[in-house]
Amino acid sequence: MAKITFVTQDEQSITVEATSGSVMELAVDNNIPGIDGDCGGVCSCATCHVHVAAQDMAKTGTASEIESDMLELDDNVNEYSRLCCQIDISDDIDGITLKVVG
Repeated sequence: MAKITFVTQDEQSITVEATSGSVMELAVDNNIPGIDGDCGGVCSCATCHVHVAAQDMAKTGTASEIESDMLELDDNVNEYSRLCCQIDISDDIDGITLKVVG
């Protein structure tokens, strides 16, 4: 079971749990504001853009080349940017915090 905390654009912290799937699916299923997942998780939009807390980057790993290319199209990209559709839920990411970019 992985607990993931989303920090919304209005600074609301929402912690949700899951055992499988993608972080984007978890966010959409729990109506996290700012996570739309318009492409359904195939890395062809940036409607699930998040900033991973610096201390959690080792848990999520780095973006793939395809993910990095998609992120380049977003104005709010930084070194902590990820598309949460590309982060799989596992025990390895338990406790991470993600800032919703929206």
